[in-house]
Amino acid sequence: MARTARHAAPGAITKVASAGRQAVPRPRLVMAVLGLFALVCVMLLDGYLHSEIGNDSRVHESGSSDRVPASVLEGGPVLTFGADGEPVSHTLPPRTIALTFDDGPDPRWTAKVLAVLREHDVPGTFFVVGQMAARYPALIRDIVDSGGEIGVHTFSHVDLAYQDRARIDRELAQTQLALAGAAGITTSLFRAPYSSEPDAVDDTMWPVYRYLGTKGYISAFVDTDSEDWRRPGVAHIVRDATPGNGKGASVLFHDAGGDRSQTVEALGTYIDTMKAKGYTFTTLTASLGATTANHRASGAELWQGRALIGVVALAEFTMPVLFWLLVVVGAAVLARFALMLVLARRHARIRGRRRFSWGPAVTEPVSVVVPAYNEKECIANTVGSLAASTHPVEIIVVDDGSTDGTAGIVEAMGLPRVRVVRQENAGKPAALNRGLEHARHALVVMMDGDTVFEPDTVHRLVQPFADPRVGAVAGNAKVGNRSTVIGAWQHIEYVMGFNLDRRMYDLLGCMPTVPGAVGGFRRAALLEAGGMSGDTLAEDTDVTIALHRAGWRVVYAEQARAWTEAPGTIGQLWRQRYRWSYGTMQALWKHRRSLVDRGPSGRFGRVGMPLVVLFQIVTPLFAPLIDLLTVYGAVFVDPARSLLAWAALMSVQVLCAAYAFRLDRERYRHLLMLPLQQIVYRQLMYLVLIHSCVTAMTGGRLRWQKLERTGEVGSPQASAEAAR
Repeated sequence: MARTARHAAPGAITKVASAGRQAVPRPRLVMAVLGLFALVCVMLLDGYLHSEIGNDSRVHESGSSDRVPASVLEGGPVLTFGADGEPVSHTLPPRTIALTFDDGPDPRWTAKVLAVLREHDVPGTFFVVGQMAARYPALIRDIVDSGGEIGVHTFSHVDLAYQDRARIDRELAQTQLALAGAAGITTSLFRAPYSSEPDAVDDTMWPVYRYLGTKGYISAFVDTDSEDWRRPGVAHIVRDATPGNGKGASVLFHDAGGDRSQTVEALGTYIDTMKAKGYTFTTLTASLGATTANHRASGAELWQGRALIGVVALAEFTMPVLFWLLVVVGAAVLARFALMLVLARRHARIRGRRRFSWGPAVTEPVSVVVPAYNEKECIANTVGSLAASTHPVEIIVVDDGSTDGTAGIVEAMGLPRVRVVRQENAGKPAALNRGLEHARHALVVMMDGDTVFEPDTVHRLVQPFADPRVGAVAGNAKVGNRSTVIGAWQHIEYVMGFNLDRRMYDLLGCMPTVPGAVGGFRRAALLEAGGMSGDTLAEDTDVTIALHRAGWRVVYAEQARAWTEAPGTIGQLWRQRYRWSYGTMQALWKHRRSLVDRGPSGRFGRVGMPLVVLFQIVTPLFAPLIDLLTVYGAVFVDPARSLLAWAALMSVQVLCAAYAFRLDRERYRHLLMLPLQQIVYRQLMYLVLIHSCVTAMTGGRLRWQKLERTGEVGSPQASAEAAR
C-alpha cells in the first residue's frame, strides 16, 4: 500500500519522522555496489595469483635455431647484451657451482632449502614466480637476508614464446613490483620458464631474449639439470647435478612445484660431495665477478610494490573466509529448505485431516478496512470483490487524502454496507487505525487498496478465530499479474518464499508477519497491542510481533486467498522490497527486548526472531557467495564440479518450489522461470537487502514509496483464470 513521505529518523532504525521529503539515500546503494565490486576484484586477484586467470599453459617445443648465433648456442649459461646489442655468453669458472632454484617461493619447501643452505654456509640463486613472491613475501626477505640472490621467473610461469611484448612487459613488471613490495629490491636477473641449456634456444625464443637484453636483463640458463622434478631418488639427483671434468656449472634444482622432499634430502649430500671434490659455491652473478643482480627499490616502485603485497595479503585472507562463509551459508540454506519441507508437509497433513477444526464455524459479521491513497486504478475492483463476499461484512474505505478521486469512485458505486471515511493524508498506519475506530464488529479484516478477495476469502480467513487464543490470521496473498517475466518471478517468490515459510512459522508458533494484503485480527487484540504503529515502515510485521508479545496466537489460513498487483517494473519492485526489508529490520530492532523477556514475548524473541534474522537477513545477505564462488569455480577452477554443486542446490530449490506449488494447487509451468529467477531476480533481491542493511547501519532516512498501479488485477474469478 503506497503512502506519502515518512522517514526513519537518523541514527535509529525504529522511529519514523513525520515530515520531510528526502530521497532514498543513493550514496549508500553506491557503497553497497562498490563493496560487491571490491569483493569481485579480490576474487579475480586471487584467481590470478593461483594461475586460474589469464594463465597460458602452452609450452612450445624447440624448433629450428638457424637465426640464433652460434656463440649463444655453444656458449655458457649466462647471456648478456653489449651496448651495441651483440650477445655475450659467459661461463662459470672451473670448480665453481651456482646453485639455482626455480618456481618458488613455496611456504613449505623454500624454507627447508634455505635451512640446508644456511647449515652448509652456501648461497643460492632463486628464480621466483611473481605470483608466489606476492603471496609469500616473507620468504623473499628470508632469501635476501641469507645472502641469496633473486631472479625473475615471470609472474605466472608462462611460456614467453607465445606472448606478445605487452604480455612480456606485464609479466616482468608485476614480478618486479612483487619483489619491491616483499623485500624492497628489484633484479636484473631472468630465467625463462621451461628453459634449459643454451643450445636449446630456438628461433622462436631468440627474439624474446634479444628484447629482454634491450631492457637490461641478464638471461640465465643451466649447465647441469638435477632433474629433481622427476623425483628419481637422492642418488640420481646428486649424480645428475654433478658437472663433469671439473667444469663450473649453473645447476638447476626446484624449491616448489610439488613434493620436493627428495630435493631437500639430496641437497646437503650434494654440497658435501662437491666440496669434497674441491668445488666452491656462489651466486650466479658473483661467479662472473659481479656483485649482485639485486638492486634496492625506491620511489613509486617501492610503494606500488607494498600496495600490491597489501592487496594480495587481503585476497589471501579473504578467500578462506569466503570459503568457510560459503560452507556456513550453504548449510543454513539447506537447513532452511529441509525445515520448510518437513514442517510444511506436517502443516498440510494436520490441516488436511477431516477431523481438523478450529471450533464452531465463525459466522458473525466482520469489518473490512481498506486504506486507500490514490488508488483510482484498483479501488473499484477491490470494493467490488468485497461486496461479493459470502460472509457478512461491513466495508470501511479510509481515503487517506487521495488526490485522484479515489473516494468519489467508491461512493459512485452505490454499494450497500460500504462506508467511506475521509481524512487528511497521515499514512497507512493512521488510516488503518481510523478504520479500526469506525469498525462495528469484533473481528476486523485488513487489506490493501490494490487487492481483490475471492468470495469466500473473508469467511476462510476468520475461521481460526473460533479458537479464543488466536489474535491474528495471515491469509494467502497471490500475485495476480503473473503473465510477465517479473510477475512470474514474484509469483514463485510468493508461493515458495512467503507461503511455504508461513506454514513453517505457523507450526513453530512464531509467525513474523500478517501480510497487509490479507490479514484478520481480533479488534480487542489489536487495541491491546496498541493498534497499528507508525514507528516502522513495516507496520504489518510490527503489529504481528506486538501481538505475539501480548500473548496472542498468530496462525496461517492458506485457503484464504487474495489477489494482489505486484510491482510491474524493476524500479517499483526495488522500492517496495527496499521498504519491506528496511521496515522488517526496524520492527526487529524495536522488539529486541523480546530476546530476554519471559512468557510468550520471550518465546517469540528466542525462537521467531532468530529464525527471521537468520533466514530473512543473514542468509540472504551472504547467499551471493554461492553464486559468486560458483562462477569463480566454473570459470577458473573446476567447471564440472562447480556447476554440479550449483545444480544440486538448484535441484533442492526446485523440489521445494514444486512442493509449495503442489500445496497451493498452482500450475507447475511457472517453475520453468525458476533458474532464470535464481540468476537474475535473486541478485536484485541481494542488492536490495544489502542496500537496506547499509541504510540501517548508517541511520539513513527512508520514505514511503507510491507504486504505480495499472488495475490489471480485476475480479477474483478473472484473476484466478488469468493465473491458471
